[in-house]
Amino acid sequence: MTERNLIDVSDLGLREQELFSHVDHNDLESEKITAPRYSYWKSVFRVFFKKRINIVILALFAVILAFTYIYPMVIDYDPFKNLMDSSAKHLLPSAALSKFGNSIHWILGSGASGQSTFDAVWFGSRISITMAFICALINMVIGILVGAVWGFSKKVDIVMTEVYNIIGNVPYILFISVLVLIFSAGFWTMVFALTITGWLSIAYFIRTQVIIIRDREYNLASRCLGTPILRIAMKNILPFMTSVIVTLAATEIPSYISYEVFLSYIGMGMSDMSLGRLIYQAENAMLTPGWQFEFWSPVAVASIITVVLYVVGQNLGDASDPRTHM
Repeated sequence: MTERNLIDVSDLGLREQELFSHVDHNDLESEKITAPRYSYWKSVFRVFFKKRINIVILALFAVILAFTYIYPMVIDYDPFKNLMDSSAKHLLPSAALSKFGNSIHWILGSGASGQSTFDAVWFGSRISITMAFICALINMVIGILVGAVWGFSKKVDIVMTEVYNIIGNVPYILFISVLVLIFSAGFWTMVFALTITGWLSIAYFIRTQVIIIRDREYNLASRCLGTPILRIAMKNILPFMTSVIVTLAATEIPSYISYEVFLSYIGMGMSDMSLGRLIYQAENAMLTPGWQFEFWSPVAVASIITVVLYVVGQNLGDASDPRTHM
């Protein structure tokens, strides 16, 4: 600053008390770090919704859930309503709309009993998706808790490793098939078959992740202070693995729908009218000229549901990684 730019404070006509003020020094306040308040989940959703494709996929997911759980509650669906009308069976969408009028119920044509394929698909989706969510909840909770302790305790590791080596080498689909054949092929039988050992692979995966981070400095300090292993696992380990857990859930939920569809397709699935059961019953339609649409409709819906569930979970898992919050 040059001399001609200097200002003589006496020219301002202010008193010294008005020009200068005393500043108190507080040792406690000086040690505080000024930083914006951080919310983990707020940052997760900020990163997730930053990508427009996630908004589109999430909207599609909301539509699927609405048709799965709300649509069946507001319609009167009777699969055998047109059973005696031979002209109502195995109709393509155009023929069904011509016969029954322009209605959303007939946009996918009609099935072997003259029922609306569109309505049947969403009734079946409700069963399949509900089963997948229940199985994922049970397997994830048990697998995460067991895996966390498994990775920390050497005594538990010795026992569980042997259990995993024995059961883990048995093909999962074979194990499920045997249980379904032993018990009646119902909804809860399928849930039992998918969860009795389904948590074991999740627990082994979590155990591997825990071993990677269990010997870090803050965990060693907690153990030296006498913190119980279970508390270290719940407070120090699992919150650090949030993104891994979300990503794992994203692969588990669609896989249960795939298992159910496959078992039903080979005639070993649920007796309930699930997506797999619909595909199984429409198997003959695939080989009949002009009836193929009846088979591909539930196949397409099942594929869309599994892909959307997987993509939503994967993108949410990526967003839950703190390294993406920068």
